[in-house]
Amino acid sequence: MDLEKKPAAPAAAPAATPGAAPAELRASDADRDRIAHILADALAEGRLTAEEHSERLDSLYAVKTVGELEVLVRDLPAPGAAPATPAYAQAPAAPARPAPAGPAEVAESVVAVCSSVTRKGRWRPGAHTRVVSVLGDVNIDLTEAVFEQQVTEVSVTSVLGNVEILVPENVTLRGYGSGVLGNFEVHGEGRAGTTDPNAPVVIVRGFALLGNIEARPKTGARLVDLALKLRKRLEG
Repeated sequence: MDLEKKPAAPAAAPAATPGAAPAELRASDADRDRIAHILADALAEGRLTAEEHSERLDSLYAVKTVGELEVLVRDLPAPGAAPATPAYAQAPAAPARPAPAGPAEVAESVVAVCSSVTRKGRWRPGAHTRVVSVLGDVNIDLTEAVFEQQVTEVSVTSVLGNVEILVPENVTLRGYGSGVLGNFEVHGEGRAGTTDPNAPVVIVRGFALLGNIEARPKTGARLVDLALKLRKRLEG
């Protein structure tokens, strides 16, 4: 008996990853900033040497497509990704638990790549701000900021860039950092008689490679009503 021959169904095309840009798409400034941020984090964490970082940074501005940019970071973890754990060290999976209510805290990022960025005036810094300067200038002015938490932490990575952080005189300023052929300085740290014991604390953590990071109090700038505001908040 003759059977009717039917053409084979065409193979289904692989599904595209949601939100992923085509590899052949021309890279935008935002794409290059994202890759520069990953490279800076890898340098600070010791995943890349200074020479490797310099080579990839040169390629960052030479390539043209999104796919070529992704090649530069394919062996590096994405920002915020947890390090891989060996299979023998993995614990048995725990039963799933409902996520706690409330929005997750997101660190603010300030990135300057061959550019200049300034944060100043009556703004509200988050509990954690990340600053990356690659051949750029960043100015973080906290002298008129509205502090909504007791401790404000600023993490800085500077590669051939300059980062300046200004704080009020009566705010406690602490610094932890280092430089490789660069400069990391925190002025006025722990000065007796100048800080307010009830005032917020600003912690600056930084790493400078052929760059400059400087944090200091601004003379004459004081938050005179900090103690009263904090006292009312605690009592209310």
